[in-house]
Amino acid sequence: MSPQDQHGTRRSHPRRPRSRSARLMAAVGAAALMFSAGLATPLNPVPQRAEAAQGKKVLTVAVAQSVDSLSPFLAVRLVSTSILRLTYEYLTDYDPGDAHPVPGLATSWRPSADKLTWTYTIRSDAKWSDGQKVTAGDAAWTFNKLMTDEAAATANGSFVTNFSKVTAPSPTQLVIKLKKPQATMTALDVPIVPKHIWKDVKDFSKFNNDKTFPVVGDGPFVLTDYKADSYVRLQANKSFWRGAPKFDELVFRYYKDQDAAVAALRKGEVSFVAGQPALTPAQAASLKGQKNIHVNEGPGRRFYALATNPGARARNGQKFGDGDPSLLDQRVRNALFMAVDRKTLVDKVFQDHAVEGQGYIPPRFSTYFWKPSSSQELSYDPSKAGQLLDQAGYKKNADGRRVGRDGKPLNYRVLCHATDPNDKAVGQYLKEWWGKLGIGMTLDCLDNVTDPWLAGKYDLAFDGWSVNPDPDFVLSIHTCAALPATPKETGATDNFICDKTYDELYAKQLAEYDPARRADIVKQMESRLYDLGYMNVMAYPNAVEAYRTDQIKTIETMPRAAGNIYGQDGYWSWWSAVPADSGSSSGGSSTGVIVGVVAGVVVLAGAGLFLVMRRRTTADDRE
Repeated sequence: MSPQDQHGTRRSHPRRPRSRSARLMAAVGAAALMFSAGLATPLNPVPQRAEAAQGKKVLTVAVAQSVDSLSPFLAVRLVSTSILRLTYEYLTDYDPGDAHPVPGLATSWRPSADKLTWTYTIRSDAKWSDGQKVTAGDAAWTFNKLMTDEAAATANGSFVTNFSKVTAPSPTQLVIKLKKPQATMTALDVPIVPKHIWKDVKDFSKFNNDKTFPVVGDGPFVLTDYKADSYVRLQANKSFWRGAPKFDELVFRYYKDQDAAVAALRKGEVSFVAGQPALTPAQAASLKGQKNIHVNEGPGRRFYALATNPGARARNGQKFGDGDPSLLDQRVRNALFMAVDRKTLVDKVFQDHAVEGQGYIPPRFSTYFWKPSSSQELSYDPSKAGQLLDQAGYKKNADGRRVGRDGKPLNYRVLCHATDPNDKAVGQYLKEWWGKLGIGMTLDCLDNVTDPWLAGKYDLAFDGWSVNPDPDFVLSIHTCAALPATPKETGATDNFICDKTYDELYAKQLAEYDPARRADIVKQMESRLYDLGYMNVMAYPNAVEAYRTDQIKTIETMPRAAGNIYGQDGYWSWWSAVPADSGSSSGGSSTGVIVGVVAGVVVLAGAGLFLVMRRRTTADDRE
């Protein structure tokens, strides 16, 4: 959808009740307009000089995605959830080496013999940034709010649907009772919030957590300032239980134009550029070999896909949207995908900074990686694609156009992220390939793909999510339960897919504690999703990013051996970053550089697993 909004990441564009969230979406849209209005303005040198004078070490990250919300109950875009990772602790974290669960807010955890009761020991040395102690009561309140308030469950509700009761018998003991076994209990990617702050929130669908600063949190950084579509500023939490970050401030600065962000890196105005979600091959090539600039590249945790509208519908059975009915025929969907040459896309568009797409989960997550058998694979075969269209009743007329029995020619609208050069480039190839089949195509590139996506007003759309060490979330967004309750609401669905067989497999994997058996079930789900033909995974882009070595001396990648810096399953990169010159502001820059995060609209358990992304790249990054 636009899971790039999503889609990515996942988590990720996910959707919130329109009845409640229509106002929120309108507010986000207004914020986006405000944001874009300031994009042409260069970085203001005044605050930089002021920070230099104060002797602060400031790390500025340029991002190409705008913030959808700073509420941990609503945010789904990768940039937003990455920021929330820095400001709120989870019960457990993922080790940056191999992603196995490590202590976070919880120092230890244990299940009962029947695996239906999980007891977590909450650390006694954690404090909220306002000085109050963090307790198990805060965690219990957070989970209970997700369980009882539909608006609060917008972003992370899938994690608690199997919870029956959550209590805090003592300040250091959290007890979660389940309806049935749940394999994700050491991978609950839910930010724990301070009860004494959030208990006063009246309407969770409207509260974006962006009006009162500093925002009370317990992560390695404290959120101190935010301007829509411009920047997010954070300050090091000196009392963070794991130790304070080395940089005094961290700034995420938005750039709608990725070339401008790269130029800012060259000039030292920012310390790091993440891309959207990666640098283009041309941008990466232009930076390699440049003095004081290091280009980091590793296997990506995202997939890049083309999603087909399966007929938007709600859980109450009502249909909505205007997806082309021809796409309800699996033969038509398969024909479209067999006309896509993935190798050409990897070679020409990604210029080998990606791997050809196959299953739903990227090969970086080897435990869950699946690929179709030779007999199952929808490989590039234009001739067979044409035969399938003929069989489906869409034959060429005298003008070479594919028409149905009603004489109406096939012409598909493809939602495209205006800020993503890959969407535009791939779109031109699709137009050519489908044109040879006799199918017309209109590339609809928008700054905001979220609205038409959620309304089901598209035929196909570029989609993508970042995958987390545990695949549950990214799998959950294709279940029937993720559909909106009614057409007036917005569910957690990525693409309105609802299939009984898939749902049965989803429930089965969630209850399976044996890692090997669970991985096998997940692969069956990927196989089913592939056969349905609604998701064509075209590529797995590498993580390609760059930073200034005269500002950042060292920084942690995830996985440590060869991984990404931006968009990690944790806060390791920014928490670990060491200034290049600890004796001067901003590591080697006399002007006090602010590393800004540039976010763009495009827009997840076992030890050693790197799977599903939480945020989508679809609607506006859904990554």
